[in-house]
Amino acid sequence: MSTPKTTITGPVHLTAPDQEPEPVASCRECLGLAVTRTNARSVGDYSKVSDANVVLRTHLREDHGAE
Repeated sequence: MSTPKTTITGPVHLTAPDQEPEPVASCRECLGLAVTRTNARSVGDYSKVSDANVVLRTHLREDHGAE
């Protein structure tokens, strides 16, 4: 029988978080998502901030051709 390991075997390397996506100034959907993100942050709802970032990144990629 093998002895179970109770610790990780090596260091964990974390990277800096991605920068938040920037809305396209002339796009109402982008600006609406940015407002949603700002409002969520103002009340401490960081899960909603993250969700808004995901939706904004998807919108930027699909509708504006961003990478």
